[in-house]
Amino acid sequence: MYVFIFLAILVILFAVKGIIIVRQSETMVIERLGKYHKTLNSGVNIIVPFIDQPRPINWRYSVAGPRGETISVYRQNIRIDLREAVFDFPKQNVITRDNVVTEINALLYFQIVEPEKALYEIENLPQAIEKLTQTTLRNVIGEMDLDETLSSRDTINSKLRGILDDATNKWGVKINRVELQDINPPKDIRDAMEKQMRAERDRRARILEAEGLKTAQILEAEGAKMAEINRAEGEKQAAILQAQGQAEAKIQLAKAEAEAIRLVSDAIAGTKSDPVNYLVAIKYIETLKDMVSGDRTKTVYLPFEATGVLSSLGGIKDLLNKAK
Repeated sequence: MYVFIFLAILVILFAVKGIIIVRQSETMVIERLGKYHKTLNSGVNIIVPFIDQPRPINWRYSVAGPRGETISVYRQNIRIDLREAVFDFPKQNVITRDNVVTEINALLYFQIVEPEKALYEIENLPQAIEKLTQTTLRNVIGEMDLDETLSSRDTINSKLRGILDDATNKWGVKINRVELQDINPPKDIRDAMEKQMRAERDRRARILEAEGLKTAQILEAEGAKMAEINRAEGEKQAAILQAQGQAEAKIQLAKAEAEAIRLVSDAIAGTKSDPVNYLVAIKYIETLKDMVSGDRTKTVYLPFEATGVLSSLGGIKDLLNKAK
Protein backbone atom coordinates (compact mmCIF):
# COMPACT_ATOMS: atom_id res chain seq x y z
CA MET A 1 0.00 0.00 0.00
CA TYR A 2 2.82 2.36 0.80
CA VAL A 3 4.26 1.62 -2.59
CA PHE A 4 1.08 2.78 -4.29
CA ILE A 5 1.03 5.93 -2.20
CA PHE A 6 4.65 6.62 -3.10
CA LEU A 7 3.96 6.05 -6.78
CA ALA A 8 0.94 8.35 -6.68
CA ILE A 9 2.96 11.10 -5.01
CA LEU A 10 5.71 10.58 -7.58
CA VAL A 11 3.22 10.86 -10.45
CA ILE A 12 1.71 14.00 -8.99
CA LEU A 13 5.17 15.49 -8.49
CA PHE A 14 6.15 14.64 -12.05
CA ALA A 15 2.93 16.20 -13.35
CA VAL A 16 3.48 19.37 -11.35
CA LYS A 17 7.10 19.70 -12.36
CA GLY A 18 6.50 18.68 -15.97
CA ILE A 19 3.83 21.27 -16.78
CA ILE A 20 5.01 24.85 -17.29
CA ILE A 21 2.71 27.74 -18.18
CA VAL A 22 4.43 30.58 -20.04
CA ARG A 23 2.71 33.96 -20.15
CA GLN A 24 2.32 36.11 -23.24
CA SER A 25 5.47 38.05 -24.32
CA GLU A 26 7.63 35.72 -22.21
CA THR A 27 9.66 32.62 -22.96
CA MET A 28 11.95 30.07 -21.29
CA VAL A 29 15.03 28.29 -22.57
CA ILE A 30 15.06 24.60 -21.58
CA GLU A 31 18.25 22.53 -21.24
CA ARG A 32 18.20 18.75 -21.18
CA LEU A 33 21.04 17.35 -19.14
CA GLY A 34 22.93 20.63 -19.49
CA LYS A 35 22.46 20.98 -23.25
CA TYR A 36 20.11 23.34 -25.07
CA HIS A 37 16.87 21.52 -25.83
CA LYS A 38 14.16 24.02 -26.85
CA THR A 39 12.61 27.44 -26.33
CA LEU A 40 9.13 27.39 -24.86
CA ASN A 41 6.26 29.33 -26.40
CA SER A 42 3.45 31.13 -24.65
CA GLY A 43 0.83 28.83 -23.14
CA VAL A 44 1.06 25.33 -21.64
CA ASN A 45 4.32 23.40 -22.18
CA ILE A 46 5.36 19.91 -21.02
CA ILE A 47 8.92 19.02 -20.02
CA VAL A 48 10.58 16.04 -18.40
CA PRO A 49 11.05 16.81 -14.71
CA PHE A 50 14.55 16.63 -13.24
CA ILE A 51 15.96 16.08 -16.73
CA ASP A 52 14.81 19.28 -18.44
CA GLN A 53 15.76 22.43 -16.56
CA PRO A 54 15.16 26.10 -17.44
CA ARG A 55 18.31 28.16 -17.99
CA PRO A 56 18.25 31.41 -15.94
CA ILE A 57 19.26 34.75 -17.44
CA ASN A 58 20.91 37.67 -15.70
CA TRP A 59 18.65 40.72 -15.75
CA ARG A 60 19.01 44.33 -14.69
CA TYR A 61 16.42 46.04 -12.51
CA SER A 62 16.25 49.66 -11.39
CA VAL A 63 15.18 50.27 -7.79
CA ALA A 64 14.94 53.41 -5.69
CA GLY A 65 17.72 53.93 -3.16
CA PRO A 66 17.37 55.25 0.40
CA ARG A 67 18.00 58.82 -0.78
CA GLY A 68 15.69 58.66 -3.79
CA GLU A 69 18.46 57.82 -6.26
CA THR A 70 18.15 55.05 -8.83
CA ILE A 71 20.16 51.91 -8.12
CA SER A 72 20.75 49.11 -10.62
CA VAL A 73 20.32 45.58 -9.26
CA TYR A 74 21.24 42.40 -11.17
CA ARG A 75 19.17 39.25 -10.61
CA GLN A 76 18.72 35.87 -12.26
CA ASN A 77 15.37 34.99 -13.78
CA ILE A 78 14.29 31.82 -15.57
CA ARG A 79 11.64 33.73 -17.54
CA ILE A 80 12.89 35.90 -20.40
CA ASP A 81 10.84 39.02 -21.13
CA LEU A 82 10.40 39.57 -24.88
CA ARG A 83 8.92 43.04 -24.52
CA GLU A 84 10.88 46.21 -25.21
CA ALA A 85 12.99 47.10 -22.19
CA VAL A 86 14.66 50.34 -21.20
CA PHE A 87 17.97 50.80 -19.42
CA ASP A 88 18.64 54.13 -17.73
CA PHE A 89 22.39 54.33 -17.43
CA PRO A 90 24.04 56.48 -14.78
CA LYS A 91 25.67 59.73 -15.79
CA GLN A 92 29.19 59.48 -17.15
CA ASN A 93 31.88 61.95 -18.13
CA VAL A 94 32.95 62.07 -21.78
CA ILE A 95 35.53 64.28 -23.48
CA THR A 96 34.66 66.13 -26.67
CA ARG A 97 37.05 66.75 -29.53
CA ASP A 98 37.86 70.24 -28.18
CA ASN A 99 38.83 68.69 -24.78
CA VAL A 100 35.74 69.67 -22.80
CA VAL A 101 34.62 67.20 -20.13
CA THR A 102 30.86 66.79 -20.43
CA GLU A 103 28.44 64.82 -18.28
CA ILE A 104 25.94 62.77 -20.29
CA ASN A 105 23.02 60.57 -19.27
CA ALA A 106 21.67 58.10 -21.85
CA LEU A 107 18.59 55.90 -22.24
CA LEU A 108 18.62 52.65 -24.23
CA TYR A 109 15.54 50.88 -25.59
CA PHE A 110 16.14 47.29 -26.71
CA GLN A 111 14.30 44.00 -27.21
CA ILE A 112 15.37 40.35 -27.08
CA VAL A 113 14.46 38.66 -30.36
CA GLU A 114 16.49 35.42 -30.03
CA PRO A 115 16.50 34.23 -26.40
CA GLU A 116 18.93 31.34 -26.93
CA LYS A 117 21.59 33.74 -28.28
CA ALA A 118 21.02 36.12 -25.35
CA LEU A 119 21.88 33.20 -23.02
CA TYR A 120 24.67 31.42 -24.83
CA GLU A 121 26.46 34.18 -26.76
CA ILE A 122 27.05 36.56 -23.83
CA GLU A 123 27.64 35.88 -20.16
CA ASN A 124 25.84 38.93 -18.67
CA LEU A 125 23.65 40.62 -21.26
CA PRO A 126 22.56 43.77 -19.32
CA GLN A 127 26.07 44.52 -18.14
CA ALA A 128 27.48 43.95 -21.62
CA ILE A 129 24.89 46.33 -23.14
CA GLU A 130 25.65 48.96 -20.50
CA LYS A 131 29.42 48.85 -20.99
CA LEU A 132 29.08 48.78 -24.77
CA THR A 133 26.78 51.80 -24.68
CA GLN A 134 29.18 53.75 -22.46
CA THR A 135 32.24 53.07 -24.60
CA THR A 136 30.38 53.75 -27.84
CA LEU A 137 29.06 57.01 -26.43
CA ARG A 138 32.60 58.09 -25.54
CA ASN A 139 33.80 57.29 -29.05
CA VAL A 140 30.96 59.16 -30.77
CA ILE A 141 31.22 62.25 -28.54
CA GLY A 142 35.01 62.24 -28.89
CA GLU A 143 34.61 62.93 -32.62
CA MET A 144 32.47 66.05 -32.10
CA ASP A 145 33.00 69.54 -30.68
CA LEU A 146 30.98 70.76 -27.72
CA ASP A 147 28.78 73.04 -29.83
CA GLU A 148 28.13 70.22 -32.27
CA THR A 149 27.34 67.85 -29.40
CA LEU A 150 24.77 70.22 -27.93
CA SER A 151 23.06 70.86 -31.26
CA SER A 152 23.21 67.34 -32.79
CA ARG A 153 21.34 65.05 -30.45
CA ASP A 154 19.48 63.35 -33.28
CA THR A 155 22.74 62.67 -35.09
CA ILE A 156 24.31 61.21 -31.93
CA ASN A 157 21.24 59.06 -31.28
CA SER A 158 21.29 57.70 -34.83
CA LYS A 159 25.02 56.89 -34.69
CA LEU A 160 24.69 55.17 -31.32
CA ARG A 161 21.70 53.13 -32.41
CA GLY A 162 23.42 51.95 -35.60
CA ILE A 163 26.67 50.96 -33.85
CA LEU A 164 24.94 49.24 -30.91
CA ASP A 165 22.50 47.40 -33.15
CA ASP A 166 25.32 45.95 -35.23
CA ALA A 167 27.31 44.98 -32.13
CA THR A 168 24.40 43.33 -30.28
CA ASN A 169 23.04 41.45 -33.30
CA LYS A 170 25.06 38.36 -32.37
CA TRP A 171 23.54 38.51 -28.87
CA GLY A 172 19.99 38.17 -30.22
CA VAL A 173 19.14 41.76 -29.23
CA LYS A 174 17.50 44.48 -31.31
CA ILE A 175 18.39 48.10 -30.35
CA ASN A 176 15.33 50.22 -31.11
CA ARG A 177 16.25 53.68 -29.82
CA VAL A 178 18.98 55.54 -27.99
CA GLU A 179 18.14 58.84 -26.31
CA LEU A 180 20.40 61.36 -24.58
CA GLN A 181 18.62 62.68 -21.49
CA ASP A 182 21.08 65.30 -20.28
CA ILE A 183 24.22 66.93 -21.65
CA ASN A 184 25.82 68.99 -18.88
CA PRO A 185 29.07 70.84 -19.64
CA PRO A 186 31.15 72.20 -16.71
CA LYS A 187 29.85 75.26 -14.88
CA ASP A 188 32.51 77.63 -16.25
CA ILE A 189 31.72 76.45 -19.79
CA ARG A 190 27.99 76.97 -19.18
CA ASP A 191 28.69 80.49 -17.86
CA ALA A 192 30.82 81.30 -20.90
CA MET A 193 28.15 79.90 -23.22
CA GLU A 194 25.49 81.96 -21.44
CA LYS A 195 27.58 85.13 -21.84
CA GLN A 196 28.17 84.29 -25.49
CA MET A 197 24.48 83.65 -26.03
CA ARG A 198 23.58 86.92 -24.29
CA ALA A 199 26.12 88.82 -26.39
CA GLU A 200 24.76 87.18 -29.54
CA ARG A 201 21.22 88.15 -28.60
CA ASP A 202 22.32 91.73 -27.90
CA ARG A 203 24.09 91.83 -31.26
CA ARG A 204 20.99 90.54 -33.04
CA ALA A 205 18.84 93.07 -31.18
CA ARG A 206 21.13 95.92 -32.25
CA ILE A 207 21.16 94.65 -35.82
CA LEU A 208 17.37 94.44 -35.86
CA GLU A 209 17.10 97.90 -34.33
CA ALA A 210 19.54 99.34 -36.90
CA GLU A 211 17.70 97.62 -39.73
CA GLY A 212 14.40 98.95 -38.42
CA LEU A 213 15.81 102.48 -38.18
CA LYS A 214 17.27 102.17 -41.67
CA THR A 215 13.97 100.95 -43.06
CA ALA A 216 12.12 103.77 -41.29
CA GLN A 217 14.50 106.38 -42.71
CA ILE A 218 14.20 104.88 -46.18
CA LEU A 219 10.43 104.88 -45.95
CA GLU A 220 10.43 108.43 -44.58
CA ALA A 221 12.71 109.59 -47.42
CA GLU A 222 10.55 107.81 -49.96
CA GLY A 223 7.48 109.40 -48.39
CA ALA A 224 9.05 112.86 -48.55
CA LYS A 225 10.09 112.20 -52.14
CA MET A 226 6.60 111.11 -53.09
CA ALA A 227 5.17 114.16 -51.31
CA GLU A 228 7.50 116.47 -53.28
CA ILE A 229 6.61 114.69 -56.49
CA ASN A 230 2.92 114.95 -55.73
CA ARG A 231 3.24 118.62 -54.76
CA ALA A 232 5.25 119.38 -57.90
CA GLU A 233 2.73 117.46 -59.95
CA GLY A 234 -0.06 119.41 -58.29
CA GLU A 235 1.68 122.73 -58.93
CA LYS A 236 2.27 121.65 -62.52
CA GLN A 237 -1.36 120.74 -62.99
CA ALA A 238 -2.41 123.99 -61.29
CA ALA A 239 -0.10 126.03 -63.54
CA ILE A 240 -1.39 124.21 -66.59
CA LEU A 241 -4.98 124.79 -65.57
CA GLN A 242 -4.23 128.41 -64.72
CA ALA A 243 -2.54 128.94 -68.08
CA GLN A 244 -5.41 127.23 -69.81
CA GLY A 245 -7.82 129.46 -67.89
CA GLN A 246 -5.90 132.59 -68.79
CA ALA A 247 -5.73 131.48 -72.41
CA GLU A 248 -9.45 130.82 -72.44
CA ALA A 249 -10.06 134.20 -70.79
CA LYS A 250 -7.89 135.98 -73.34
CA ILE A 251 -9.63 134.15 -76.14
CA GLN A 252 -13.01 135.12 -74.77
CA LEU A 253 -11.81 138.71 -74.24
CA ALA A 254 -10.44 138.83 -77.77
CA LYS A 255 -13.71 137.45 -79.09
CA ALA A 256 -15.60 140.09 -77.08
CA GLU A 257 -13.36 142.87 -78.39
CA ALA A 258 -13.69 141.53 -81.90
CA GLU A 259 -17.47 141.48 -81.49
CA ALA A 260 -17.35 145.02 -80.08
CA ILE A 261 -15.23 146.19 -82.99
CA ARG A 262 -17.63 144.53 -85.40
CA LEU A 263 -20.60 146.21 -83.77
CA VAL A 264 -18.86 149.59 -83.77
CA SER A 265 -17.90 149.11 -87.39
CA ASP A 266 -21.47 148.26 -88.29
CA ALA A 267 -22.75 151.23 -86.30
CA ILE A 268 -20.53 153.79 -87.99
CA ALA A 269 -20.57 152.17 -91.39
CA GLY A 270 -23.28 154.55 -92.55
CA THR A 271 -21.23 157.62 -91.56
CA LYS A 272 -18.39 156.73 -93.91
CA SER A 273 -15.86 157.36 -91.13
CA ASP A 274 -12.87 155.38 -89.95
CA PRO A 275 -13.82 153.17 -86.94
CA VAL A 276 -10.14 152.92 -85.91
CA ASN A 277 -10.03 156.58 -84.93
CA TYR A 278 -13.10 156.08 -82.81
CA LEU A 279 -11.66 153.12 -80.93
CA VAL A 280 -8.33 154.85 -80.34
CA ALA A 281 -10.11 157.91 -78.97
CA ILE A 282 -12.20 155.77 -76.62
CA LYS A 283 -9.08 154.04 -75.28
CA TYR A 284 -7.38 157.39 -74.78
CA ILE A 285 -10.34 158.82 -72.84
CA GLU A 286 -10.43 155.72 -70.58
CA THR A 287 -6.71 155.97 -69.95
CA LEU A 288 -6.89 159.72 -69.31
CA LYS A 289 -9.62 159.08 -66.75
CA ASP A 290 -7.37 156.73 -64.82
CA MET A 291 -4.49 159.20 -65.00
CA VAL A 292 -6.45 162.06 -63.43
CA SER A 293 -8.40 159.98 -60.91
CA GLY A 294 -6.52 160.93 -57.77
CA ASP A 295 -6.88 163.51 -55.04
CA ARG A 296 -3.31 164.77 -55.42
CA THR A 297 -2.99 164.55 -59.16
CA LYS A 298 -1.66 167.86 -60.39
CA THR A 299 0.14 166.90 -63.56
CA VAL A 300 -1.23 165.17 -66.64
CA TYR A 301 1.24 163.65 -69.09
CA LEU A 302 0.38 163.58 -72.77
CA PRO A 303 2.10 161.27 -75.21
CA PHE A 304 4.92 162.70 -77.30
CA GLU A 305 3.03 161.96 -80.50
CA ALA A 306 -0.13 163.76 -79.40
CA THR A 307 -1.18 164.65 -82.90
CA GLY A 308 -2.52 161.17 -83.49
CA VAL A 309 -4.58 161.37 -80.35
CA LEU A 310 -5.90 164.83 -81.23
CA SER A 311 -6.79 163.65 -84.67
CA SER A 312 -8.70 160.81 -83.01
CA LEU A 313 -10.59 163.34 -80.93
CA GLY A 314 -11.31 165.21 -84.11
CA GLY A 315 -12.56 161.98 -85.60
CA ILE A 316 -14.98 161.56 -82.71
CA LYS A 317 -16.23 165.11 -83.30
CA ASP A 318 -16.74 164.36 -87.00
CA LEU A 319 -18.60 161.20 -86.08
CA LEU A 320 -20.88 163.11 -83.77
CA ASN A 321 -21.49 165.81 -86.37
CA LYS A 322 -22.30 163.23 -88.98
CA ALA A 323 -24.55 161.44 -86.58
CA LYS A 324 -26.50 164.68 -86.18
